[in-house]
Amino acid sequence: MADITVMAATAREKVGKGSARASRREGHVPAVIYGDGKPPLSITVERKQLVRDLETGSFFTSIYDVQIDGTGNRVLPRDVQLHPVSDIPMHVDFLRIGANTTVAVEVPVEFLNEDTCPGLRQGGVLNVVRYAVEVSCRPDLIPNSIVVDLAGAEMGDSLHISAVELPEGVTATITDRDFTIATIAAPTVVVDEDPDAEDADGEDATEGEGGDEAEED
Repeated sequence: MADITVMAATAREKVGKGSARASRREGHVPAVIYGDGKPPLSITVERKQLVRDLETGSFFTSIYDVQIDGTGNRVLPRDVQLHPVSDIPMHVDFLRIGANTTVAVEVPVEFLNEDTCPGLRQGGVLNVVRYAVEVSCRPDLIPNSIVVDLAGAEMGDSLHISAVELPEGVTATITDRDFTIATIAAPTVVVDEDPDAEDADGEDATEGEGGDEAEED
């Protein structure tokens, strides 16, 4: 069972730009709870907690229990609108979670055993194609990360989603191809030309030409 974070909220009796601006001046962020066949619920949440939770990097994969006047609402964050200049959150959308709710979320990729990976130890480079993988599952089954084990990866290997053991009840949303998550690429070799050698060759050629002309005279 995924951890559940409690978030206090206040119901908004009025909606519109004027009401939203007033809420922001008071240190709150307008939000809406929707889904599960129920009417949308307009609320405000505390800006400080929202900003703090956004900075964790796992906001959109975390389940919240939004408390409104003592009543809990199990939700999953789906969207946050940020101010274009200050990046301050301006509005939040929460999806109400029901018994049969299934969601598609992007989960970050975590690489294990980089220190012991044969391909990397031979000088290979880990080329990450996907830093996150979109999966489909119930909200309470959302994994913290998609784990890719590099223990047996050799130089030139491609690591596909088929090689990843996803948790039970979790499936990748892309099912029509075995997409690549990362590769172990050979290092790029850069050949530096020696400018001194070029100068020396040029000088020798000039001296040779001059010597021939002197002999002909």
